[in-house]
Amino acid sequence: MNNHLCHWSALTILGVTGIAILNAAPVIAETQDFEVLPPTIEISSENADVLTDVQVQATESGLVITFETTAEALPAVTTTTVGDRLIIEIPDVILSLPGENIVEVLQPTAEIESVQISPGENGGGRIVITGLTAPPMAAPQLTGEQLIVEVTPDESTAENLELVVTADATANSYTVSEATTATRTDTPLAEIPQSIQVIPKAILADQGVSSLDDALRNTSGVLQNSADARGQRFVVRGFDSASVLRDGFRPTFGFSGNIGYPELANIEQVEVLKGPAAILYGVSEPGGVINLVSEKPLSEPFYEATLELGNRNQVAVGVDLSGPLNEDGNLLYRLNALYRNSDYYRNFNVDLERTFIAPTLTWQIGDRTDLDLFVEYSADQRPYDTGLVAIGDSVADIPFDRNLSQLDDINEATYWRTGYEFEHRFSDNWKVRNGFNYIAYNTIFESSFTLGFDPTTGDLDRSYIQLDQPSSTYAVQTNVVGEFSTGAVDHTVLMGVDYIHRNQSGNNLRGFGPNSSFTQNIFNPIYGTVPRPDFETQPIIRFGDTYINAVGIYLQDQMDIGDRLHLLAGLRYDTVSQRVVNPTSLAETTQNDDAFVPRLGVVYRPIEPISLYTSYSQSFAPNSGTNVDGDTLPPEAGEQFEVGVRAEALEGALVTNLAYFDIRKNNVATSDPDNIGFSINAGQQRSQGIELDVMGEILPGWKIVANYAYTDARVTANNDGQAGNRLINSPYHSANLWTTYELQTGSLKGLSFGVGVNYVGDRFGDLNNSFSLGDYFLTNAAIAYRQDNWRAALNFRNLFDVEHITGTRNNRFEVYPGEGFTLLGTLAVEF
Repeated sequence: MNNHLCHWSALTILGVTGIAILNAAPVIAETQDFEVLPPTIEISSENADVLTDVQVQATESGLVITFETTAEALPAVTTTTVGDRLIIEIPDVILSLPGENIVEVLQPTAEIESVQISPGENGGGRIVITGLTAPPMAAPQLTGEQLIVEVTPDESTAENLELVVTADATANSYTVSEATTATRTDTPLAEIPQSIQVIPKAILADQGVSSLDDALRNTSGVLQNSADARGQRFVVRGFDSASVLRDGFRPTFGFSGNIGYPELANIEQVEVLKGPAAILYGVSEPGGVINLVSEKPLSEPFYEATLELGNRNQVAVGVDLSGPLNEDGNLLYRLNALYRNSDYYRNFNVDLERTFIAPTLTWQIGDRTDLDLFVEYSADQRPYDTGLVAIGDSVADIPFDRNLSQLDDINEATYWRTGYEFEHRFSDNWKVRNGFNYIAYNTIFESSFTLGFDPTTGDLDRSYIQLDQPSSTYAVQTNVVGEFSTGAVDHTVLMGVDYIHRNQSGNNLRGFGPNSSFTQNIFNPIYGTVPRPDFETQPIIRFGDTYINAVGIYLQDQMDIGDRLHLLAGLRYDTVSQRVVNPTSLAETTQNDDAFVPRLGVVYRPIEPISLYTSYSQSFAPNSGTNVDGDTLPPEAGEQFEVGVRAEALEGALVTNLAYFDIRKNNVATSDPDNIGFSINAGQQRSQGIELDVMGEILPGWKIVANYAYTDARVTANNDGQAGNRLINSPYHSANLWTTYELQTGSLKGLSFGVGVNYVGDRFGDLNNSFSLGDYFLTNAAIAYRQDNWRAALNFRNLFDVEHITGTRNNRFEVYPGEGFTLLGTLAVEF
């Protein structure tokens, strides 16, 4: 018997409990065997797989950890890399080891400092492997009745990994396997019968992305439309006003627009679900929804500081801190904080400035109960920029950085978001989830408002205004998820109800007085000819306060028939009431709408890497038009047919999605030809096209994001002479490419280079198709170096300083130019 076995036996005979420390030589060749005592944890299922008889063996290439197991298939494995530690979680097994079920081996090889094997926080098993200078890599495999984990200090020798990296500090994968936006359940993307693209944090980091519009270039068919200082709007599959969700909650109500410019500092990934999403999210446009998924607290300490410097005097500092707050590890925290300041890219005297802080707390109340609490605050300042104007059939031929307003036009906004997420698991198959969000958003701007334009002279008639628009939104979601079988069919059922209340306070407007008006010439602007008035001395003109209440009830069933066929069926009922109150006269108008919306889908997987899918889904949104009888028009109704194929290559490291879609939006308000000033539901819009998305890693270190969209989006029926016209800011062709390569070996290991392009075809700026926004082609690049716990990068966007238009608000006086050449340097340090 070797010395290690003698040491272990002595501990056993003396009845000593605790962690068994095995003092090994720097390199050992023999196997370390451990006596197995009866398990000290309760087995929750008769069919649970058990891990016993652990063995640790040094090899020439690293280390092998071997368990005897009852598993017939490779258990689910996730890893977290923190500092020099690799943490392997095996959640769905029973760990049965000696003593207190904990084993530790010190310095089993020259490159590995220690190996610790213990139960996980929520059951299962955990392996923590600490490297001397860097975290090792591990590859699990099931051979007969043994689970074998091969550990290597050099990542170049660890190929064919079946591990999902979850730690955001070193999550370098461009692909993810699951997302909740499409189903509100943990569903593999390969089993979702609708196009969904996920943009993980690794892509955002490599591209130096800090704004949502830049992030969304990584998915096909999505464009920023409006760059209004009060909030961005996006076109998805040709339709404007795509809802931007936050962790599955709507910050606003459907058609009432989006809130501000979302901060990405605490975002884990961006999920874009194409096509109608009303089954889960209620009132929305048929093009799709964009869901921002927040980072969660980590179970291991993590501390990162970031410094960004760029042209236009850009400076940003941020921290990301996380870890446990107590010794039991059931109380976790995360804190994201950031300050950013830079000059604006157009001729304004107002800086871009943001202060952001987002603390999050996770309390693991018990083995089956979790509670997340969060607060998010941002204070944002930016110019109130109304952009350029159109003359004739194109944007005015003037420099794109020219300010047509006043140099000190400003928008200030504050954003508060707080709430909780609660989950209780009754059993392995049934759980209930409840969440609450409260959002308070207040935006106030002072601007020179456009009253008219003479394209012959280039004179803009302007008037100073101040507009204060506070709003608040409450939202509650509750759902139950259950898994069961009926014969050969496995079901995952989702039953839920959600409620949202939104209060848009009356627009507190000041200005438009005789002393506030002036003329601004677009060819020769002269600023400050008329002083800005003291708005505090002017009367307030208030519009109606709007109160919205919406309740949705939904049922969804995901059915698996074997491993190859997956069916989805869902139905939702929504009821929406709107009340507008005149704050002066107290007169009010009300509107009530309801609708049933279904979704059906089928996925067939002829072989595991290929998914063939088709689906049908609907959406609805209340109408604002009224008919000659004074009644509100019935709600708009959208429907989509989609077919597609999703393919995974290189064991899921490279994913391709090809989809054809046909969306029709009915009941669009259009002019009543027999009654001027009133509307009827005679309008229809249609978008159809093809989208291709490729994302992932082609070879070790070589990653790619590529997408292309052909979109034919147009008015198909209308009484305003627009039938046949294309929808605003919707090009026939758009494409994006980003590729990066990181050196894997040698003295320059960790050095990477990236290059990318963005192409957007010609578009129209209004539904009359009276002027073109043109096309554009941008070039981007990056160089970065990653070593141990730090990363430095230089990112170049719009490398050749191309003038281009990003979108418009469906009029000739708010045409938004994009940013010119941008240089950003980033230094991130983990400590």
